[in-house]
Amino acid sequence: MRTVLLAIISLAATPAAGDFSLAFPLDCTLGKSCFIQNFVDQDPSSAARDFSCGSLTYDAHSGTDFALPDLAAQARGVNILAAADGTVLGARDGMADILQTAPDAPDIYDRDCGNGLVIAHEDGFETQYCHMTEGSLAVKTGQFVQVGDVLGAVGLSGNTDFPHLHITLRKDGRVVDPFDTNGTATCPDLDQPTLWQTPLPTPAGGIINIGVAEAIPSLDAVIEGTANTGAIANGAAIVGWVQLFGTRDGDILSIDIISPDGPFFSQSETFKRPQARSIRAGGRKTPPQGWPKGDYFFNFTLTRGETIIDTASQTYALD
Repeated sequence: MRTVLLAIISLAATPAAGDFSLAFPLDCTLGKSCFIQNFVDQDPSSAARDFSCGSLTYDAHSGTDFALPDLAAQARGVNILAAADGTVLGARDGMADILQTAPDAPDIYDRDCGNGLVIAHEDGFETQYCHMTEGSLAVKTGQFVQVGDVLGAVGLSGNTDFPHLHITLRKDGRVVDPFDTNGTATCPDLDQPTLWQTPLPTPAGGIINIGVAEAIPSLDAVIEGTANTGAIANGAAIVGWVQLFGTRDGDILSIDIISPDGPFFSQSETFKRPQARSIRAGGRKTPPQGWPKGDYFFNFTLTRGETIIDTASQTYALD
């Protein structure tokens, strides 16, 4: 079960009829099967600031990163969709899907985008789509595409350390933030002009996924999507784990586990610095007599100040 208790549903003015606008560019459910990892950097200095004056960006980041929770989600396949009508100006395929953190990652000099394409739209607008899965490109240079057409699939090509679509919007060659075309990151800005056809939820951090295991999972297992083993019946411990994004200094994560006999584990941790992604886990070692049979309830809550940012839960039945 997943509940997002705080999400900035943009109050910005949506595009007027006839104006250029963007449709959501992925075949996924934002906030459930995909999420926004990074926004455009609106700070002209060496610092970084997103459109809401938050920290979900990094210096000189020129687009929006729509991320998948793990490699397993990427392997199942998530289509990238044309966000607006236009003509394909150029495309590239043939680059391998390899995390740049992998020891065998190739040289990607001048090819950070990986497999991708550029589409020209009306009134000098262009969209660029990056990091597609090798061999997934479904369109060719010179082809006219309509909004919603499949362009390819989310992948790992180019400069990536997680599966995602990086989409950049330009107007006459200048980067435009579709969440706030003013590009000033003035906060609060309750009337920021957006180019999204439908306002998108933009939570300032939250929970990516959770799981249950018999030990603290490795980072690789979480990235691969294999950490939620649930194998606790005869394991060394009962552990609940959570992967988060966009945590800030002062955020508090609480992990609570309730056994058939009642509460038996509770842990809270305060984050000391902003983190784009992070993993936390907690639990108890298995006693000599084993665990009582029944339902185990795992609950994870991320709090910022007095506000609950996100909460997620999972029940594990021990027979």
